[in-house]
Amino acid sequence: MPSDKLLDILKNAPELARLCTQNGWIDSDTLRYDVIERQSRSVLLAVQFEEIIMEGAGCVADRKPCYGRVRLKFAGDGTNRDIEVI
Repeated sequence: MPSDKLLDILKNAPELARLCTQNGWIDSDTLRYDVIERQSRSVLLAVQFEEIIMEGAGCVADRKPCYGRVRLKFAGDGTNRDIEVI
């Protein structure tokens, strides 16, 4: 699977929010991954991104690095079937 396709899947995966530690949101411009393992119908990725933390006034208060592992599972036709945060 092409790397930009994997990045597109990750940028649209609400499951990645489980890796946030401060109830912020993912800065998709900082989202990166490394392939750890490829299988016929899945791929294990190490992901990292910055979490944006806001103040009550709506200003950016901080950015925290977040990271974790994600397994993407695919159907027989190669379409994304499931995303599991490990």
